Amino acid sequence: MEEPMPVRARKRDFVQKLFDDSTPGPFRVHAAPAVIVALLCLVLSAAQMFAQASLVGQWQTLPATMPINPVHVALLRTGKILVVSGSGNVASNTNYQAGVWDPATGTVTTQPLAWDMFCNGMVILSDGRPFVVGGTLAYDPFHGYAKTAAYDPSTGQFNDLQTMAHGRWYPTVTTLGDGTVMAFSGLNESGPTNTAVEIYTMGSGWSPEFPSGWTPPLYPRLHLLPNGNVFYSGPTNRSMMFDTGTHLWSFVAATNYASGRTYGSSVLLPLTPANGYRPRIMIFGGGNPATATTEVIDLSAAVPAWQMGPPMSQPRIEMNAVLLPTGKVLTLGGSTNDEDATTASLNADLFDADGGSMTSAGQNVFPRLYHSVAILLPDARVWVAGGNPQRGTYEPHMEIYSPAYLFAPDGSPAARPTISNVSPGVISYGSTFQVQTPDAASITSAVLMRAGAVTHAFDMEQRVVGVSFTAGSGVLNVTAPPNGNTAPPGYYLLFLLNAAGVPSVGAFVQVSAAAQQDFSLSANPATQTVVAGMSTTYTVNVSPAAGFSGSVTMSVSGLPAGTTASFSPQAVSGAGSSTLTVSTSLLTPLGNYPLTITGVSGGTSHSANVNLMVIGAPPPLIGN
Repeated sequence: MEEPMPVRARKRDFVQKLFDDSTPGPFRVHAAPAVIVALLCLVLSAAQMFAQASLVGQWQTLPATMPINPVHVALLRTGKILVVSGSGNVASNTNYQAGVWDPATGTVTTQPLAWDMFCNGMVILSDGRPFVVGGTLAYDPFHGYAKTAAYDPSTGQFNDLQTMAHGRWYPTVTTLGDGTVMAFSGLNESGPTNTAVEIYTMGSGWSPEFPSGWTPPLYPRLHLLPNGNVFYSGPTNRSMMFDTGTHLWSFVAATNYASGRTYGSSVLLPLTPANGYRPRIMIFGGGNPATATTEVIDLSAAVPAWQMGPPMSQPRIEMNAVLLPTGKVLTLGGSTNDEDATTASLNADLFDADGGSMTSAGQNVFPRLYHSVAILLPDARVWVAGGNPQRGTYEPHMEIYSPAYLFAPDGSPAARPTISNVSPGVISYGSTFQVQTPDAASITSAVLMRAGAVTHAFDMEQRVVGVSFTAGSGVLNVTAPPNGNTAPPGYYLLFLLNAAGVPSVGAFVQVSAAAQQDFSLSANPATQTVVAGMSTTYTVNVSPAAGFSGSVTMSVSGLPAGTTASFSPQAVSGAGSSTLTVSTSLLTPLGNYPLTITGVSGGTSHSANVNLMVIGAPPPLIGN
């Protein structure tokens, strides 16, 4: 961040130039009194400007521009921003694009996409890969892709993953407490809304579809709660709860604002040990024409009900709401009338969840309308981009908001806590990890902030989870969140804050469940060819993980008629192998047979697939 010179130093140097006879040129006191007064007014104006930064923060327009329409963005574990545009809201565009913005250099590197990821749902998997679900199969009317893909920050490439049962355009995807991802809503490949729910598990793919009794509208605002259920906060005025155990919805409460909050925003307010991880949801703006109203619901209450919150300074549709390390919420962008820059809301606001107040966060320069995005950076600033009021045009300028917590009262840069090291880098639930910092004695709070993934006025990932700690000499002993429902597995930014509310630069940590003992199964060769009436063998290997030492019992399915099989040994303990012998008979039909070998240990099972090719005996050779 470009750091302003302390105001007192600027005033001192400038006034000295005005009244020091040794100063050459026009700065000597020979200047006319009117000029001196004007210059002094300029100095005072500058002083007020820099001091204002400590009250409302500071906005900056970046010199570089965005070469693609930034419809979807996600914070990578590298600190860079993934930008997914796809066709970029241009029906005739088949040059599908994505890119990566590097805050360190200010540059954007673009790359082509194999298919149109425009209007997808995106979250970040527990291993740090952004996961793209669905997209645009067709425009006008829109149809949704069933395709999915993951972006690997290590290679900079997208890799297609298992497709869903049906397409989704405008879906919401939600990371659950065990790291699985649940997909809701979106238009399918034929045009109607996808009424089914699916769950994606890394390594094994999508579950079968299941009905849920109610279908949320497109891009529903959904939040995982500490009890493991998923809360729907909009855009309609009937709030619902999805039970992840029964897979059924139930009604919770109606909002006070009776009209729908179309393209309004919603956040889960900070979960902290001090508040017992009490789940409170806040909704902002929305509607066309838009409202400036906000509402908050406490879902820990015996009978949850929406309560009106403080209004924003302007009505907002197509807005953004960004959680900050202090627990405050930055609201910005949007307009009174949808996709209308003449009614753009340029005033930014800051909501204080503790005090319940809404205050000014200054003014951004460019209208941020449909398809605009805002996301928290590791240095605790907010990156703002996009705005697509009509097809074929978008706002290329990028802005940075530096919150007031980054400034001292005189407008100079605030002294920030520092993080020297976090150990271990992967933390498990309820465990204690260490943070080395020279500022240990002055730290008053610490938070984990989940890396964000934003599109269409909603961040499907952002989350603030407070953590408790004890301070030692140059070290904090920090207690990790209690479970995955409070903090789903994945990458988080750890921020340390001092008594003045000034945050450190965030340090990435990976939150993970304790490694579960498990095993994997493999078999070779992949194919064996055998003459009917003869036998052949496969080697089945058991590879333990995380200290697994259980007994794995083998079985095989898919054998053709007239065939038997046996394992030696029948069960393998820990690491080892078993020989599968398959014996055919003269009655075994000729052909190719896929076989599934299954290993079972307690409630855990894994499979490996091989092929068996049964052929007839060659004809006897006839001598001359």
